[in-house]
Amino acid sequence: MINFSRPQQQQHLNEAQLATLAMQGNDQLTQAALQEMLMAQQGMQEVAAAQNIEVPKVNFYPSRHPDPRKARRKDIKQAYKLLQPAKRSVFNPMRWLFGRKYRYAKDTGTCVVDGCNCANLIQHDNLYMKISDEETGRSLWEMYWQNPVTGQPEAFIAQDKVTSGRKLKGTYCPEHMHLYHLLVKWEAEEDKQNEMNPSRLRDKVKRGVSIVTVPISSVKKNDPTPAMLQKYEPFFAELERDAGKTKGINILHYANPATGQNDITMVVFDLRIFQMELQQMNMPTQAFQELLNTENAKVQQNIDVGLTTGDA
Repeated sequence: MINFSRPQQQQHLNEAQLATLAMQGNDQLTQAALQEMLMAQQGMQEVAAAQNIEVPKVNFYPSRHPDPRKARRKDIKQAYKLLQPAKRSVFNPMRWLFGRKYRYAKDTGTCVVDGCNCANLIQHDNLYMKISDEETGRSLWEMYWQNPVTGQPEAFIAQDKVTSGRKLKGTYCPEHMHLYHLLVKWEAEEDKQNEMNPSRLRDKVKRGVSIVTVPISSVKKNDPTPAMLQKYEPFFAELERDAGKTKGINILHYANPATGQNDITMVVFDLRIFQMELQQMNMPTQAFQELLNTENAKVQQNIDVGLTTGDA
């Protein structure tokens, strides 16, 4: 449940209280965004009561720091913590024997945070389609559950570092999905303000970072890499990063037994593993895919009805 204050539950707040809260803390957390949070929360509780199923409670407490930028940073930090995929216990043998670190990384119809069955939520009452961005009016379904090129239904794939990292076999339930959407907007605004700040170097100096001018001629390189191969260093750096995300890339080093230096480096790309990982990641179960197709047909039907009404 997303709480606006620790002693007071969100569903007890009226319009005046929402407006007051929107004027405090993070200036990106507008009254319209708070209302969408309220809709997501109430919708999840209604589904739980109607279908007798478990739904998550997202305990998000908006910061009330008087500095809007510091409040936004606190909200970003808290959102990251709430959106982290649930991990198995360090003593669970599934984690060490089978490499299944995350508890709910099962399929694209399960929330990676709380294990909520998103397929049931979509089938009963598609909240993704009802929760919208307060600025553009686009629903979560349109932004995250449809292929931007083909328009076909496609489950949102969560990542192990929330906004980056390795893709998991899982998604976010409507409440977590809306919080993820807000997090993306807050980070975009934070990056925008950072780029517009011309005094970042001066700020580092104020924090005690010293600047020393060193003549280029005095810098000596101890890198044994031949000059001809130095231009490939960014390529190998990118390979090493990607090798940590997939088993389809292997970098093999063969050291000289006499000198200990690396004499031979081989890069192996295994297409079979790439295809298998991609298929496992993006292909939901047949039943879930049929459900997504049905919901997409409903969305298209609503659009057609709206166009017909507008023409009339």
